[in-house]
Formats: sequence, C-alpha cells, structure tokens
Amino acid sequence: MTTAIDLDKLDLAALLCSRVCHDVISPVGAIVNGLEVLEDEDDPAMKAFALDLIAKSAKQASARLQFARLAFGAAGSAGAQIDTGDAEKVARGFIEDDRTRLTWQVPRVLAPKNKVKLLLNLLVVATTTIPRGGHIAVDATGEGDEGGLRLRTEGSHSRVPPHLVRLLDGEAVEGGALDAHAIQPHYTGLLARAAGYGFDIAHEGDGVTIRVERV
Repeated sequence: MTTAIDLDKLDLAALLCSRVCHDVISPVGAIVNGLEVLEDEDDPAMKAFALDLIAKSAKQASARLQFARLAFGAAGSAGAQIDTGDAEKVARGFIEDDRTRLTWQVPRVLAPKNKVKLLLNLLVVATTTIPRGGHIAVDATGEGDEGGLRLRTEGSHSRVPPHLVRLLDGEAVEGGALDAHAIQPHYTGLLARAAGYGFDIAHEGDGVTIRVERV
C-alpha cells in the first residue's frame, strides 16, 4: 500500500529554495575563490587563471539562475504562456557541458506555462538517468497544446534512479522525508498533474525513455 506525500505549501517553497541555492552555491563559491586569488597573488599566470575561473563561474551561475527562474518561478500570471524558444535557451545553458549534450526538437511556439515548466523539470529528471553524462534528446509528440513529450537519454551506466517513479507519482519513499534533491522530481509530478499529464519511464538498451501524454 502506497502513501501519498503530505507536504504543506511552506515546506514545498522552502525545499524548492534549497534546491535553487544548491544549484548556484558551487559557481558562486568559485567566484569568491577567484576573487581571493586576485587579492593575494602577484603571479600574472595565477591572476589570469583566477580571472578565467571567475568568468566561467559567473556564466554558469547566471545560466542556472535563468533556468530556475523559468523552471521553478512564476514566469507570469496564471494562464500565461511561455515561448519554447526561451525554454530551449535556458535549457542549453543549464544542461550542456563537456559531458552532456542536448538535442532539442520541440517547435518554437507559445505554450501553456505549466507545460513548459514541466518540460524543463523533465530535463532535470533526465540528467539523473545518465550520471556520467551523455546525450539527451527531447521532442514533442502530437500537435498543439494537447500534444505530449518524449525524452530519450543515452549514456554509460544509464538507469532509472531509485524512488524516481514514486516521487514523480507523489508517493512517499522509505524514510518519508524529502530533501533538496528529492523535491525536484516531486515538484515535476505536481506540475504534470496540474497540466493533466501522466508519465511512462522505461530503461531501454543503453538509455532511458520518458514519455509524457495527456491523461
């Protein structure tokens, strides 16, 4: 017998804030370290290294905040639409790096807010299925606002993480408590149900397929 996650609005907000802070603390910390090197070092090579570190970390922090603003933020009033082109831009900035590449095959349209937020959160979920990096492909299925989504990940050691499906379904896991990591798939499930979508996740070959269809 499964038990639904019982989480009040204040705890949900607090955990989502913790998740955003978790994502940006590393690049912000690297910026601070780079500034300390600039203050303490006279070696031109070390100063150049510090400036490069600051520039890269600032770009990463900005990309993560822009993604969080669209994926977790209000992004307009109730019933608002979001440009999927904007979603693609923030998704690439957040996901693509030396280990992971993204193929985006979603038409550029104005789509319902919660559907776009769902797509962005599904991309975060998809990254957890390829812990050593790889390829993520996302495309739209069907047409218009009622159409679904398909995400396919490929990479070494691909897997469906423990408890992922239960968290997406809004079911409590062993121990019961949610943390800043577990809140993201739980929130993804909340978005899906609010937008009227259901999930199907399968480990197929060397990757994982996530299908999202209207229910």
